Amino acid sequence: MKLSRNFPLNGMRVFEAAARHLSFTKAGEELGMTQTAVSYQIKLLEEILGEQLFLRRPRQVTLTEAGASLAPRVSEAFGLLQEAVANLRETAQVTLTIHSTATFAQQWLARRIGDFQIRHPNIAVRLETSSSVIDFNSTEADIAIRSGNGTWPGLHCQFLMRGDFTPMLSPTLAQSVGGIHRPEDLLRLRIIDPGDPWWRIWFSAAGIDDPDLESRPRSRLGAQSFEANAAIAGQGVGILTPTFYRNEVAMGLLFQPFDILGSDGRGYWLAYPEGKRKLPKIKAFHAWIVETLAADDLR
Repeated sequence: MKLSRNFPLNGMRVFEAAARHLSFTKAGEELGMTQTAVSYQIKLLEEILGEQLFLRRPRQVTLTEAGASLAPRVSEAFGLLQEAVANLRETAQVTLTIHSTATFAQQWLARRIGDFQIRHPNIAVRLETSSSVIDFNSTEADIAIRSGNGTWPGLHCQFLMRGDFTPMLSPTLAQSVGGIHRPEDLLRLRIIDPGDPWWRIWFSAAGIDDPDLESRPRSRLGAQSFEANAAIAGQGVGILTPTFYRNEVAMGLLFQPFDILGSDGRGYWLAYPEGKRKLPKIKAFHAWIVETLAADDLR
């Protein structure tokens, strides 16, 4: 018989319980159904199959030859279904899929995620990166780390850190022009991505209202972390979030010439669907990232 949308799966479930108990009453108690409802489902199944499955006797039912042949196969099939569902639930509970901006992932999360896994060895982490704002309804991501203002309807949003920015460059490049002493000195060097609106905001904060960035050759590397690598290589001055590059500054790879910080009001946020707030893996990561950022003095 070819299966269709009208295949009596519920009837099979009732048959499996009745065959196991050899009792419509006990099957009903197990399934939360009346004895009459069980009897109706069995009768409906028999009509669809064209075979009698039970012999009805007063206060007793027994399997017919057809019923006895079908019962172990149906029982096995439901066992396989239960196993598949259990495995799926187990996988969903122990795999945490994180979607993040490339810069946050590379400069902060990847350097610390090992600590989370040591604390929660039963949770496997999968990290995805892109600059896109994902739709949780069309992705497997459990949580996202986003740059923005934290107003995303339907999501629980936890502020993580500010996204301030300032020019940074390699010390060698700074020395090549006799040092960077005033904001105007930066304009003697190549500006990495002069079309980035952060530059105009920062120069305005530094007291330079017309840095004439439009006349400079344009470049767009796609992520702040790529611009940082270009700056470390001495290819120009990048506009970067300094909290991400403390190690590079400490190692002498990058130099922050001024304490002036620019801001466009955006920051980094942890976001996930409201319906997932109570999932243990979500609660564990939420608590860990807030604690770890506080320990790093970034909140």
